[in-house]
Amino acid sequence: MGLFNKSPKKKLNDDSSKFGVNLVAELYPTSSVSEQFRTVMTNISFANINGDLKSIMVTSSDPSEGKSTFSANLAVTYAKQGRNVVLVDADMRRPTVHKSFNISNQKGLSTILSGNSTIEDTIKYTSIDNLNVITSGPIPPNASALLGNRKIIDIINKFNKPNDLVIVDVPPVNTMTDASIVSTTVDGTIFVLPQGVAEKKRVKMAVEQLKKVNANILGGVMNMSKDNITNDYYYYYSK
Repeated sequence: MGLFNKSPKKKLNDDSSKFGVNLVAELYPTSSVSEQFRTVMTNISFANINGDLKSIMVTSSDPSEGKSTFSANLAVTYAKQGRNVVLVDADMRRPTVHKSFNISNQKGLSTILSGNSTIEDTIKYTSIDNLNVITSGPIPPNASALLGNRKIIDIINKFNKPNDLVIVDVPPVNTMTDASIVSTTVDGTIFVLPQGVAEKKRVKMAVEQLKKVNANILGGVMNMSKDNITNDYYYYYSK
């Protein structure tokens, strides 16, 4: 199987948008997939030559390519290694974090950015030590405009202690401008690229778009399976 899909567009299972993602790093910590997340975490740490990463954006070229599954499990993996992690669901049109962690979504990123709540009364604890989340909040009619007001910088700067890490799950680059906006506020960006699913021309288009805004693209994570996450494995490669 080739790296990129050359046949009519395929997609990974889209159940995450309905039910949330499978937190395999929490449910199956001794599995090979959880070990692969730990390996990816280590490789990401070495990817930033300018110092310790305090904020990471996770995206993909197009919808249903596994970015939300990856970002949630990466957050769990970092938390289990002792980092104080805040997972932010900035995919406000197709949110998953509140479903994955079974928590309320009445307040979230959209209410923070619109001035209807504060970070302090919106951030939520999870059942996983060291992992807090900011859900998407109610789906707004103007998500890109909200992100464009740059208040997301306040969220990232709020968590700036040495052991803090913010992971931001954003919409695919080719669908909205949100990823381009957020990429300028974080330390680095990771692409999720499912083998046999991602299309080369679409990936190239997405990368070029982020380069236009001088995003720090750390590298890509290849999801090698199109089926169940427990059969997936992840391979990280740097830019």
